Amino acid sequence: MIRHDMQGHHDEGGSSAIRQSEWTGRMAKLTDYSSYADAQARATSDAPWDLFDGDRDHLNIAHECITRHADGSGRAAVRIAHADGRDEILSFDTIAAGAARFAHWLDAEGIQPGERIAFMLEPSLPFYVCLFGAMQTGAISVPLFTLFGPDALRLRVDDCKPTILITNSEKADLARSMNGPRVVVADDGLLDEIEKYPATYTSKTRANDLAVFQYTSGTTRELPEAVRHSHRALVTLMFAALYGTGIRPGDEFFCPSSPAWGHGLWHGTLAPLGLGVTTGTFAGRFDPVRLMQALDDYQITNMSAAATHYRMMKNSGKAEDFAFHFKKLSYTGEPIDPATLDFIETYFKVPACSMYGTTEIGVVLVNYPGADDFTVKPGALGKAVPGQKLQVQRPDSTPSAPGEIGELMLWRRDKWETTKDRAKIDEDGYFYHCGRADDVIISAGWTMSAVEIENTLLKHPVVLECAVIGVPDPQRGQVVKAFVIANVDGSDALVKELQTFTREKLAQHEFPRVVEFVTDLPKTPAGKVHRKILRDREAAKAADLVN
Repeated sequence: MIRHDMQGHHDEGGSSAIRQSEWTGRMAKLTDYSSYADAQARATSDAPWDLFDGDRDHLNIAHECITRHADGSGRAAVRIAHADGRDEILSFDTIAAGAARFAHWLDAEGIQPGERIAFMLEPSLPFYVCLFGAMQTGAISVPLFTLFGPDALRLRVDDCKPTILITNSEKADLARSMNGPRVVVADDGLLDEIEKYPATYTSKTRANDLAVFQYTSGTTRELPEAVRHSHRALVTLMFAALYGTGIRPGDEFFCPSSPAWGHGLWHGTLAPLGLGVTTGTFAGRFDPVRLMQALDDYQITNMSAAATHYRMMKNSGKAEDFAFHFKKLSYTGEPIDPATLDFIETYFKVPACSMYGTTEIGVVLVNYPGADDFTVKPGALGKAVPGQKLQVQRPDSTPSAPGEIGELMLWRRDKWETTKDRAKIDEDGYFYHCGRADDVIISAGWTMSAVEIENTLLKHPVVLECAVIGVPDPQRGQVVKAFVIANVDGSDALVKELQTFTREKLAQHEFPRVVEFVTDLPKTPAGKVHRKILRDREAAKAADLVN
């Protein structure tokens, strides 16, 4: 029998591409292998299903992530590092019992499969009870960011129309102002109320039933529709998890990203729990020193974080106060600048592996953390996840040559679809991010990358953070403007120094002709610099001058 896998390879001799494990007598699984070569040979379309109890007909995320691992041992499922210094450890047993009781409570409240249950909570027992309890019943879980203001929250509530919105007492009045969903406060009273229900629940969802509505961290004025995920999304997630974060049983895992966002939910929560791996997260206002304390205390061996998290740890100047135990590191959201990569190499001792994707398309480019036969190139997005096909293209849709910047395209649904990102490849087939399509700056005929100029500025010892955009110029069309957070006071002399520094490292035309020193930069809730806000501000200034 010959069965083709997702990349056109084939294996002979049976219905599974995974051969019998000679040393254990059981069928080997994808989690038994960590090399890049094995990923290419063994990551077939069938292989991830072997990691779960469910099948293509019936599957439930809550069962796979929590219930089946609740064996009465009290084994930790989630470690929560609270900003105030507290550590909270939640076991699989505790979450499973609470989620089952919450599921029964939803049934008693008349909630039907397909209804939306939204919750705006920090990581906590109520958060996980609500997340998994709703999914057990066939309802759809909708995590919402706790720092949403009224406009951002209203747009999302109007879009997903939840029957119930669960939040804490602090946010209750804001939630009630939405004038739609029933608001439930997730406090000890709710936990006491559900205590009367059974601690077990039998899920009957089908694999293709919707399980989660996920929102991106877009602006309130340009709110995308919720990305809708079925229960089987947990299975398709595993390629990106196994080869993007390198997650394997036995890891001590941590992801400080909020589970209201795609990275924190899917890679920080569902992927590790689905494999029975204890995960860790952060609750409250982010503090890089508190994070490093938790990484030390929990002896974390595998962390996946946003690029901003690594940069903030570097800027804290406190890394030498802690011991680190890393074997695998990954990051997402945006490229990491060279200075932060040097920090990671100095203090964490393992390479930081980029994983690239979006809430809409998932993770598609990875660096295979933990694979001894894969060379991690600093700054590279890596290579495709098994089964994915990507290409950098020119405007005429032909492939770009190595080193030539073009548009990053993804093969999906039998056609090339744009990622809205610019990229290039090298001679070895590694992909490199060159900014969003609208982050390209064209000045006097020269095409420049905002990301490249930012990375160069960040190498200067006084620059802590920066953002680069193109601003209108009557002669050049656009010129480069840099917004800089420095550890010294800004001055005309420093502007010239930064300009010279950039020109000497890049090209004579490639430098910020305008530099503005600032104390903070606008960021998305996920922590990425929000260049669009800067562009809008500059456009408004230009319009005011004209008027």
